[in-house]
Amino acid sequence: MSEEKKSTNLAEEIVRWARSTRTKALQDAPERNEGRFPLSGSLQVEPLYTPLDCRQGEVAHAEDLGLPGEFPFTRGVQATMYRGRHWTMRQYAGFGTAEESNRRYRFLLEKGTSALSVAFDLPTQMGYDSDHPLALGEVGKVGVAIDTVEDMKVLFDGIPLDRVSTSMTINSTAGILLAMYLIVAREQGVAPGKLRGTLQNDVLKEYMARGTYIYPPRPALRLITDILAFCAEQVPSFNPISISGYHIREAGSDAIQEIAFCLADGIAYVDAAVKAGLNVDKFGRRLSFFFNGHNNFLEEIAKFRAARRLWARIMRDRFGAGDEAGKLRFHTQTAGCTLTAQQPYNNVVRVALQALAAVLGGTQSLHTNSLDEALALPAEDSVKLALRTQQLIAHESGVADFVDPLAGSYAIEALTDAIEAGARDYIERIERMGGMVAAIEQGFPQREIESSAFRYQLEVEEGERVIVGVNAYQEKVEARPGNLLRLHPELEQRQVERLGQVRAGRDEGQVRGSLAALGEAARGEANLMPYILDAVALRASVGEISDALRAVFGVYRPGR
Repeated sequence: MSEEKKSTNLAEEIVRWARSTRTKALQDAPERNEGRFPLSGSLQVEPLYTPLDCRQGEVAHAEDLGLPGEFPFTRGVQATMYRGRHWTMRQYAGFGTAEESNRRYRFLLEKGTSALSVAFDLPTQMGYDSDHPLALGEVGKVGVAIDTVEDMKVLFDGIPLDRVSTSMTINSTAGILLAMYLIVAREQGVAPGKLRGTLQNDVLKEYMARGTYIYPPRPALRLITDILAFCAEQVPSFNPISISGYHIREAGSDAIQEIAFCLADGIAYVDAAVKAGLNVDKFGRRLSFFFNGHNNFLEEIAKFRAARRLWARIMRDRFGAGDEAGKLRFHTQTAGCTLTAQQPYNNVVRVALQALAAVLGGTQSLHTNSLDEALALPAEDSVKLALRTQQLIAHESGVADFVDPLAGSYAIEALTDAIEAGARDYIERIERMGGMVAAIEQGFPQREIESSAFRYQLEVEEGERVIVGVNAYQEKVEARPGNLLRLHPELEQRQVERLGQVRAGRDEGQVRGSLAALGEAARGEANLMPYILDAVALRASVGEISDALRAVFGVYRPGR
């Protein structure tokens, strides 16, 4: 008998064994009485996974799986993964004034974090200065207040920007904050080519999930394209965009919707950049992504693998990109929406499991949330424990010694296939609507996320989804952290006073001239980044620059 015939017979035997095993399991094994086992969308947890649930024996599946570092990157974008070096431990932080946030960054660096991630307050994100009436009561509350480049200088005082990678969670005002970062680097004597980091700069997800938009989608997309082009030429080692599924999941989506809407946003950005004349193989290498690390351990690992494979195929088949531009490199943050104010010490375990799923899923960068974040901004002890969680996974668990160790698991491969198929269906529906911008204008992803969030809440309220300490295992008396961080009530006034001092010391005529030039450029087709950079260098504020663009682009009003 030929070797090929023997192989075929063996495969048939395996299939027969799998069928009989599954049948017996379904008949004989009693199940828990919770009623169902929640996954995303229409996905179901099978009682037993076998080769029948994934295409293990087919050539097509071998091509789906591949090897680490090779197309379609199901098993990771690097051949050696963490055997080469650990993921970047990038802790997200920022609150109050620039001085307070600078102290927190120094603390994190001293404790072993390998990169920084900046949280900005809502006025900064929405393009309002700290003295604007709409900023009242919000200055420094959910992030650091940045009005001018003078604040940015204080924020990074004593932090060498040529040696520390910085991520900035900023979207509608991303170009302004990037310009400030470049000016600070220039004044530190650091050339743009030496800067490393990531700008979130993903405004499309703001319209469906987060809400910190300013301009309508189409001019907002123009700003993003301008930043992509500018960075490709001027800041080549900086990632000019972090396409975010994280906030889509935080708004209530399931895992399939998270990667579907995130990658559909990515398609819109790449399409706009290509139409603007950018080389997909050049800027595609600097695209990055940002995902949520949620609770369902195996589903999350499969989600990361499915996203990599789907994006690689989109970039190759739709845009003709080479393998390097098709590598989906991503940052993960553990799920803020899963943290509970009830029994907050349970959050330590949630975060550890979510972080471990991200590592087993092949993340390039990771933030771990703090146990007290459902109660307040994280205190120093909580932040340190969150960082130590990553360090324990890296150095003590042993998982970093293996490259994609769960590949070939029947459950993982079946879930990966199912999530990829579900996300592809969503993307095809969006394409039929005319793309993601058109879908957002029609309210499609917003409605899908709202429906998913409603289903999730019903599952919790009806006990189909157990949340420990919330709808099960409650306690009358709960242990709580005693050192919750409290912001000083006078910080807002101090920030407003500093802004006034900057305005008093600048050349007002030059500032007004630079803002007028920016407005004129916005009416045309020029890249806006050089104009924003000029205005920032002259100490124009976030609010003033945003107002100059509001006057041309208008303000987005949902449903109008």
